[in-house]
Amino acid sequence: MNKDLVTVRKADLSDVDDIYTILQQYAASGLLLPRTKEDLTMRIGNFRICENEGKFAGCAALRDYGEGLFEVRSLAVKKEFVGSGIGSLMVKGILDMLKEEKSPCRVFALTYRASFFCRLGFHIVEKELFPQKIWSDCALCPKAAKCDETAVLMVLE
Repeated sequence: MNKDLVTVRKADLSDVDDIYTILQQYAASGLLLPRTKEDLTMRIGNFRICENEGKFAGCAALRDYGEGLFEVRSLAVKKEFVGSGIGSLMVKGILDMLKEEKSPCRVFALTYRASFFCRLGFHIVEKELFPQKIWSDCALCPKAAKCDETAVLMVLE
């Protein structure tokens, strides 16, 4: 992969099918919650897309819970690009945007890849720090009673 040919941009409605397909693949493995096309269409403004040589390579979304609390979610990289730095590039882009536009704030993720986020400067914390997440998404999750994800947090000053 030539890093000079990798771009990250805001998603638009033409990206819904690619986002849906990759999120369904990760959901089938139990790594992400499934999302409907209708939900993705309504929330397309939350997504960033990574392209390699103009072709879809991955996505990430940012949810704003208000009061300076944000969540990195729906982070997914096409299998052939896993380990190439695309996930890091997308998360760093989100963090840079938040530093510029929303700082100070807190950014968290619930993840099976805590080490990935820790390499980017996040710290492992208790899930209970994010009741907004628990009330909105976790209540709908089939693993709610036995959540096996790790919460990570970064405070941006």
